[in-house]
Amino acid sequence: MWKALKNIKNPSQTWTAVLLSVCVYAWVLPVFFLGFLQIIKVAFSEPYIQVPPYKDILTHFSWEAVEFKIYLANLYDLFNEKLYVYAFWRSIKIAGLSTFIALLVAYPMAIGLVMMPKRWQPSLLLLILLPFWTSFLLRVYAWIGLLNTDGIINMALMKIGLISQPLEMLHTDFAVVLGMVYCYLPFMLLPLYSTLQKFDWSLIEASADLGCRPWASFRQVMLPNTLSGIFTGCFFVFIPALGEIIIPILLGGSKSVLFGRVIWEEFFFNRDWTMASMLSIALLLVLMVPIYRAQKKGDL
Repeated sequence: MWKALKNIKNPSQTWTAVLLSVCVYAWVLPVFFLGFLQIIKVAFSEPYIQVPPYKDILTHFSWEAVEFKIYLANLYDLFNEKLYVYAFWRSIKIAGLSTFIALLVAYPMAIGLVMMPKRWQPSLLLLILLPFWTSFLLRVYAWIGLLNTDGIINMALMKIGLISQPLEMLHTDFAVVLGMVYCYLPFMLLPLYSTLQKFDWSLIEASADLGCRPWASFRQVMLPNTLSGIFTGCFFVFIPALGEIIIPILLGGSKSVLFGRVIWEEFFFNRDWTMASMLSIALLLVLMVPIYRAQKKGDL
């Protein structure tokens, strides 16, 4: 940020940028950092049957000395409890698969939007985004009516004779991935659409004149020039999908053990705030590593 401020030559613009930066940090500091410090404090506190359900790590305070009591059992359980390890790797698999499918669906949609006449693009984009203006919870509930054994999809397939008995689609990994792709598709589509709008389509014509087939032109010309949009879209889908709670509960059922759901159950059902906080810190640290690397390389 400070490098960008140094490059501004106009003093009035510099002060405006500084003022805006101060406003941003004045919002981020209390909302994120102070809350995150509280989570760290709870994560290293000892669980206790009281309200709130943990002992404060600051056990003694006086002007002469401050005494801290740090509880490390949660850190040990984080790496040794099979449930947490299983939920983490399963969440990586489900979130990665959902991100990949969302990319496969959104990329041709973005290409189709960009190739449409300019006057049609806003209306088509509005039609795509219109369902996502409704409640997230209602959209997930709608898929229950579609995927249930007596739902619309099964009834339609049985009526046309493709199946003889209802398919078990609800409360499966298929339903969870489908729900995530549907709910997070705009987060993949919009960065791709923005990137493809800046793409020089004459490069495709030039590659065709040089003898490239359509697939080779896409792989060697279009794909490298749209990597920034792909990376941005993948991050915008993968990050919320990794910590998703609502979709695994409603569409995955009791068998869908994902990391975000484990955090939610530790907090609300088991009332183990200390372990839930430790799991939240672990999830945040895992997500910060790829984000930092992508920002350093300039992909985000």
